[in-house]
Amino acid sequence: MIEVNNISKSFSGKQVLFDVNYAFEQGKANLIIGASGTGKTVLLKSIVGLVKPDIGQIFYDGRNFTTGETELKTEIRREMGMLFQNSALFDSLNVECNVMFPLNMLSNMSKSEKDDRVNICLNRVGLKDTNKKMPSELSGGMKKRVGIARAIVLTPKYLFCDEPNSGLDPQTSILIDNLIYDLTHEYNTTTVVVTHDMNSVMEIGDAVVFMYEGKKLWEGSNKNILDTEVKELQDFIFANRMMRDLRK
Repeated sequence: MIEVNNISKSFSGKQVLFDVNYAFEQGKANLIIGASGTGKTVLLKSIVGLVKPDIGQIFYDGRNFTTGETELKTEIRREMGMLFQNSALFDSLNVECNVMFPLNMLSNMSKSEKDDRVNICLNRVGLKDTNKKMPSELSGGMKKRVGIARAIVLTPKYLFCDEPNSGLDPQTSILIDNLIYDLTHEYNTTTVVVTHDMNSVMEIGDAVVFMYEGKKLWEGSNKNILDTEVKELQDFIFANRMMRDLRK
């Protein structure tokens, strides 16, 4: 579990997060949703330590990540996996080397152990025998899956995904959603996904928090989100015709 307690953040005098409180549950796909500019990404960056909150604290299974000692922060970071919006693969490295990168940096495995772990992760994301391909040879969906394989190669306790469906076609988006969902439940991971895609919400949203103008305005799940009476969330959900038809 990741607990966010009273997090606030400003940049150049403009406040972008206002006293955010939330608990991201273990073994669930926890989605942070909202329109662009609502503070979703700043909240995610605060949780993983890329941004330091002005006020508030973040706890990883009871461990204070915000004010903890350097050794504790390093320990927690080793338990994280991250899927970036653009996959962030190294263009000069093949698939195998991209996935192996965290193992080289953070593990003491032998070469054969690393090879085995890479193959396990590539097989798990449906990319068997792609080891020697270069990123330039991959489709957008394949790059995302390589990114997921790299994110899980160290068997993280906490998995973070920033707009995992960005730039993907609907069919591939569903594949990525289902992969993230399956891995979350398979490994009992605390997964945090930033998205504005309502299809993802309805597909995998075990727990959902809605951000609006830097504030947490609603929390629930995909089971009750369509019943919300929060106007701002209604406007977000039913912005397109498909969702409006689904509401009828």
